[in-house]
Amino acid sequence: MKPGIHPDYHPVVFKDLSTGDAFLTRSTATSEQTIEWTDGNTYPLVNVEISSWSHPFWTGNQRIMDSAGQVEKFHRRYGRRGGSK
Repeated sequence: MKPGIHPDYHPVVFKDLSTGDAFLTRSTATSEQTIEWTDGNTYPLVNVEISSWSHPFWTGNQRIMDSAGQVEKFHRRYGRRGGSK
């Protein structure tokens, strides 16, 4: 492998802003913010909007889309075309 072309992986804490959960992992992401972790060390803190703790796919709390209402809204806005069936 060529030296000097690979990114620097270092420990980083990612914090989910919607749930407050945080996890320590290795990443190339950097941040000005830091946090003291449970092991007593200080690590860079990267705030994320969504993670596996808050994403609907992983939590099972998926929103049910009102597709019929959306179709009716589309027809009200743009009109209904009379096409052959």
